[in-house]
Amino acid sequence: MTTEKNVFRCLSAADAAALIRAEPQATIFDVRDMASYRRGHIDGAAHLSEDRLLAWLRRMPKGMSVVIYCHQGNASKTFAQMFIDFGYAKVFSVDGGYEPLAAARELTRTGAAVSSRGASASRETSAYRITP
Repeated sequence: MTTEKNVFRCLSAADAAALIRAEPQATIFDVRDMASYRRGHIDGAAHLSEDRLLAWLRRMPKGMSVVIYCHQGNASKTFAQMFIDFGYAKVFSVDGGYEPLAAARELTRTGAAVSSRGASASRETSAYRITP
């Protein structure tokens, strides 16, 4: 039986944008390469690479919400699992990556309605456990 502390959750871009808006204290990580991060990233997102992971893990409270995104939503799952392995309980990987999240953040800022497809997708939050 898998318990909640052993899994991270994948969020749609719309759900991730809503979480970031509702929890301004959440830590947001961009795990794309540095050049991509420099070209553009979500406001407040810190760049995270494997060589800096332990430094972040040592200073962040374990009860903090952690939102991680990458190019397409794959690498963020690997990083999310690392946070889970170190005892973080509220860890989220953004499905689709940076582009959909940036668009969803813009929609929440402008107050535009989310499409019906986005609304139904946002109700489908998945839990994942990646095994080595």
